[in-house]
Amino acid sequence: MIILKKKPIPLIISGLVIILISGCTNWEKEYNRLNVEHENTLGLVAYLRAGKGQLSQQYSHDTSTIEEMQKQIADLNQSPAQASGFGVDYDITFNSSEGTITVTLPNSILFDSGQAKLKKTKISELNHISSVIRQKYSNKKIDVIGHTDSETIKNSKWQDNWELSAQRALSVVRYLVKHNISKENIRAIGCGENQPVDSNKTAPGKAKNRRVEIVVYIR
Repeated sequence: MIILKKKPIPLIISGLVIILISGCTNWEKEYNRLNVEHENTLGLVAYLRAGKGQLSQQYSHDTSTIEEMQKQIADLNQSPAQASGFGVDYDITFNSSEGTITVTLPNSILFDSGQAKLKKTKISELNHISSVIRQKYSNKKIDVIGHTDSETIKNSKWQDNWELSAQRALSVVRYLVKHNISKENIRAIGCGENQPVDSNKTAPGKAKNRRVEIVVYIR
């Protein structure tokens, strides 16, 4: 006699129901996850579009500023110092292609020989420069760049000309920040003797190479 075993049909059906329910739950989670990602993407696109519009407006404003300065220099026969607003008592260069204004101050104005501490008697120079920056270039990036001549440092606390130039740049940066120039927009750079503007073989040339440059980025 052959005895046939009954298959556990209810158990199989129960298993299928569990799998289907579990599958539905997983699909629902995946749908919700994708929906959240979609919403996030839409928000990011809107943010980027708004930012693009702001950048476009800022670029147009900066370009207009550069064009106005070019016009003042060309048509009104003004010097870069006059057109920039810093005044004729300063050595100013204006680079329209790079969108920069550079104020150059001889180290002899700001520092004693071999020192990085600002002279108290010449603080008025930096007061005027910081005032113009706040009034006309308050949101612009600024580099303060220290330079020296090629003379080797002797009997000094500075290791080399790089360190001296960097400390001088830092002294100017700290003074400007103390006088309400945003520290987020300014940085100090030391170049040592590596970017001369004149010959280091003559005393006048060395004097020109010892300088601090304050570079304002219009664009």
